[in-house]
Amino acid sequence: MTTDEELNWLEDGLRRLKIEYETYFNGGSPRPPNDLVFRVEKIIKKHNASTMEMNFRQRFQFNQLAQSYAIHNDLWRKKLKLKEEGAPSADRGHAGSRPADEAFSVTWSDPARETWKVEELLEAVAQARSAVGLSAVDLDPQLFAEFIGKKTLELKQSLSCDSIRFSVSVEEGRVTLRASRSD
Repeated sequence: MTTDEELNWLEDGLRRLKIEYETYFNGGSPRPPNDLVFRVEKIIKKHNASTMEMNFRQRFQFNQLAQSYAIHNDLWRKKLKLKEEGAPSADRGHAGSRPADEAFSVTWSDPARETWKVEELLEAVAQARSAVGLSAVDLDPQLFAEFIGKKTLELKQSLSCDSIRFSVSVEEGRVTLRASRSD
């Protein structure tokens, strides 16, 4: 593979890792995605040693991806430790605050500033659609981001709040995207 192909794979791998860890922490998977972690770390280590052979754009992209992985890896490590110790997850809030079948949720005040959360929400919708046998090919990331931005603004005004929580769940074989006030 060329450097550009590997960097694109790394970007896709990080996106998949976020989804797989979220699935694991929410109880949808019996074990963490260790094999994908190994493959991502292998590519990072390979390119960490050869950054001088990359052009400026490739180094910039690699550094962003490596930094993103380091931040998320630290978060995942802490969540794994909490899960192993049997402590309630910090993401879950108060007991009973989430429906049992909810697969993913995200909170933001401005989705234009937190684009990674919009990407994670889109990936969760795509994964939920795949789980119920629907195609996720027709999901346009740009249209989805515009829709979420518009809905967030409308809901913040109508609910008089600073942040909105979007959740994805599967109910009776259908994918449901819900928005609510986040307190």
